[in-house]
Amino acid sequence: MELFGGVIRISEVSFLMLSIMAIVGLGYLLGRITIKDISLGTAGVFVVALLYGALFYPELETALSSTHVTSSGLKIVENTGLILFVGAVGFIAGPRFFKNLKKNFKSYILLGVAIILAGGLTCVACYYIGRGWEDNPTEFVAILDGLLAGALTTTPGFSAAKETVRNMYAATPDLAAAYEDAVSVGYGIAYLFGVIGVVLFVQLIPKLTKANMEEERKKLSSVDLGEVKTYTGKLIDIDPMGLGVFGIAALIGLFIGNIRIPLTAQGLNGTCFSLTTTGGVLVTALVFGHFSHAGPINLMPSKATLKCLRELGLMFFLIGAGVAGGKNFVQYFKPVYFLYGALITLMSMVVGFLIAKYVLRLSLLNNLGSLTGGMTSTPALGTLINVAGTEDVASAYAATYPIALLAVVLVSQFFVVIFG
Repeated sequence: MELFGGVIRISEVSFLMLSIMAIVGLGYLLGRITIKDISLGTAGVFVVALLYGALFYPELETALSSTHVTSSGLKIVENTGLILFVGAVGFIAGPRFFKNLKKNFKSYILLGVAIILAGGLTCVACYYIGRGWEDNPTEFVAILDGLLAGALTTTPGFSAAKETVRNMYAATPDLAAAYEDAVSVGYGIAYLFGVIGVVLFVQLIPKLTKANMEEERKKLSSVDLGEVKTYTGKLIDIDPMGLGVFGIAALIGLFIGNIRIPLTAQGLNGTCFSLTTTGGVLVTALVFGHFSHAGPINLMPSKATLKCLRELGLMFFLIGAGVAGGKNFVQYFKPVYFLYGALITLMSMVVGFLIAKYVLRLSLLNNLGSLTGGMTSTPALGTLINVAGTEDVASAYAATYPIALLAVVLVSQFFVVIFG
């Protein structure tokens, strides 16, 4: 690409990097705008990325000379961010995670399942409300299943819905492709409120309940999880910042995340469950953080490194997801679809919060940490850590997340099978 009569010549890779840096700068400026102590924070990057995708995606494809290169480049940005973020969260939560899980295991299971079921039942209600106005009921089901995945910001649920549609209509490839696109459209429409809704929710609830955050932090830290054991000898670092051990944990996590467990009679050729990149890296980082060392070898990156990687990862994840999601947003957007997605997000959040508060009687920060995990909301966890002023909330997120992940994959598949 040439600008100003060829005075400035920008390569394909440089154009992508320029786009990313522009989104970063504008996104953080937007996120800094505060109204009554409520702000988008890092989620401002997602809003700018979505707008960029909606307005300039064709130009990005032209600059990169290929649709495949563009989508692949954005996927790399998104997945790299995801690995950095969940890896950092796992290391941070690891020292207290397993004792926290042991103490509240039943609560985390109940809450994770309840949040996803609330979203699934709201999705069913939307189907019965809107089916009479749709020309193609099957396509409507596919869109709703995408809305469910987007409202819960879950990539595994999104992938499971697409795979189920693909298998159901394998005999007619064109129809299968069309319904897969419908799932993608629903996901993109609902994802916006799915991200921003939970980010705002975890900021609003402490204010609406007039919570004393210092007392809430004490409640969270006073849970009898035992002392974190430290190694008394001299630890050997792979490198001063801990990037080497972070890379090793991420590598192991990627392998674990790609292990597939069949859920249908077709075996590995049918629908399968996997922890995916997110779950695999999260689990591995939790284990590394829990043990913290292997003999004299230090398995923990420094706190400064983890905080930096957490923010950097969240930023890259939101850029990749936002630009790709904005591609078809305007073309397929319908206000009623956005409303359906918002209802699914709101019902899941409210039901989860009320159950955690009145049934499970979790403290506020434990409640909200579990809620972000049950909603599989990576951006909301980043916001909650800043709101809470403590990274201990990551333990509740990490405990609820795998349960919600499995539940949303199953609910997404059952919805298509039953109503499709």
